[in-house]
Amino acid sequence: MDKKVLILTTGGTIAMKLDPELGVIPAVSGEDLVDSVPGLRDVCPVEVREFSNVPSPHMTPRLMFELGGIIEEALRHDDVLGAVVTHGTDTLEETAYLLDLLHAGDKPVCVTGAMRSGTDVSYDGTVNLLDAVRVAAAPEARGKGVLVVLNDEIHAAREVTKTHSASVKTFESPFWGPLGYVDADRIVFRREPLGRQSLRPADLVEDVHLVKLASGSDSLLIDFLADRGVRGLIIEAFGRGNVPPTAAPGIRRAIAKGIPVVITTRTHTGRVLDVYGYDGGAKTLKEAGAILGGETSAIKARLKLMLALGLTSEKDALKKIFEEA
Repeated sequence: MDKKVLILTTGGTIAMKLDPELGVIPAVSGEDLVDSVPGLRDVCPVEVREFSNVPSPHMTPRLMFELGGIIEEALRHDDVLGAVVTHGTDTLEETAYLLDLLHAGDKPVCVTGAMRSGTDVSYDGTVNLLDAVRVAAAPEARGKGVLVVLNDEIHAAREVTKTHSASVKTFESPFWGPLGYVDADRIVFRREPLGRQSLRPADLVEDVHLVKLASGSDSLLIDFLADRGVRGLIIEAFGRGNVPPTAAPGIRRAIAKGIPVVITTRTHTGRVLDVYGYDGGAKTLKEAGAILGGETSAIKARLKLMLALGLTSEKDALKKIFEEA
């Protein structure tokens, strides 16, 4: 029995073309996208399913969760080697991370996309999709979870982020670097992704919100969300997880209302840690009951809390989920 790679298309620039009047818009079906890649079906048999055909900003955590369920069900079949997801790049790192949290088993899942549309002279979707299928079919990719494959590089979903609004070399893993790369003759891995977690609730809790702080930020937005009784809050703080003293009272009030508050950092690398004990320092926030988010970025911490709240609302259990990362 020939084993296949499942390709799930969701839309994004990789499936778009330029309309002279409307601009770049969705225009290519999943089958047409796959058929446009020379040599793709020579790598291994593929099955194409069109999950959606939407721009990346239209993707939601609910859609990501549904996609994850479809992938996990498909990977249970013996004739499936792995899966590839084509996706818009604006929210690609979020979808990849949520899929990684949901992912069980050793079969690889590769998420890819394009920075240029199909009508651009230097369209990058063709090689990115071909590379993603090659990685998904490679024995070396097993056990590495969800991978992001673009621009000949292979990144861990937990670590990768979009760093440039237009360059084809936009996806990078700050500090850690890529796991490996796609060469002409083989797939090359140089390290393993560590620190992966598995969170597999029956459903996710979507009412989780992110507040990004800047110098002089106060408690206005935090209080607004807390007064609405939201289920969770992510605070993107500074450095080691420190906030302006004017924002700290709102965080304490939200915690007092029983809302889980996770503190993350706006820096690209490094952990949140209870080092600073001044007013607004991470030490004082932790003592007030905030959860320190470790290395997880704010946008990814939001998705993690959505899944975690689907499993438990107990503070110590939530704390353990975030401190393990």
